[in-house]
Amino acid sequence: MPGDPGWPSQLNDLGRLRPYGLWLDGEEDLRFACLRSVSVVGARAATAYGTHAAAELSAGLSDRSWSVISGGAYGIDGAAHRGALAGVAPTVVVLACGTDVCYPSAHADLFRAVRERGLVISESPPGVQPTRLRFLVRNRVIAALSRGTVIVQAALRSGALNTASHASALNRQLMAVPGPITSDVSAGCHALIREARATCVTSVPEIIELVGSIGDDIAPTLRGPSYPRDSLNEETKRVLDAVPARTPAGPATIASAAALPLTTTLSCLGGLESAGYILRTPDGWRLKPLPPTTAIQAN
Repeated sequence: MPGDPGWPSQLNDLGRLRPYGLWLDGEEDLRFACLRSVSVVGARAATAYGTHAAAELSAGLSDRSWSVISGGAYGIDGAAHRGALAGVAPTVVVLACGTDVCYPSAHADLFRAVRERGLVISESPPGVQPTRLRFLVRNRVIAALSRGTVIVQAALRSGALNTASHASALNRQLMAVPGPITSDVSAGCHALIREARATCVTSVPEIIELVGSIGDDIAPTLRGPSYPRDSLNEETKRVLDAVPARTPAGPATIASAAALPLTTTLSCLGGLESAGYILRTPDGWRLKPLPPTTAIQAN
């Protein structure tokens, strides 16, 4: 109940829409579990890409001690809970029915595992059956409990977008995972990103950067593969680019192609030869051939 020591104070942000109380079923403390938490929701009719992304992101969040909150439905929700169970942090199922009602029934084993490692909660009393309205009302609790909501897959008309609207209204971080431009179940995510309502996220560090501590949880800058020539200065790179691959060329020709003085070119050629990039022949300079690949013959 509101005011109890275990009541998550962030639910008070709902104002007059705050639940009158919550029924809990599980081994974890709800308030503690939601202190560092992220909601991961999405389409029931998810694709293999969507369920894989939800499970991977949730497992990564859980490994970094971030609880995952979702609705226990088919598709993205179920994948998010399963991924979270593979980590160390608890996961929380927010039902649209009583905590003693298993809906969907095929998730009985999943809910049993969640009760052992997390919580199954609801604002509906035991025995209450789910309805469409209760699903929509339930979404505000999912959005309010966490620091941010990640939409993994959602069509243009999706219950996950209802959760996204609640997250925005509560000034929570709203994130969306992009998908194939040909996929209808990612169209809602793309719309959120295009309309600047959600931040595009593709990894756990990017999520934590948005919901974590300012300055402490910055995601690393992604870079392409590094190559040995990346450490060369600009003049040396220009000379290397001007050296022919097959027919040797003299220093003057290379200097002209690189648009550099001859003395600078000669200095760079010596360094490139020492580093193993080029060969000096009686007729001039050329690139050093790459080692031949080893052919594998079938028996």
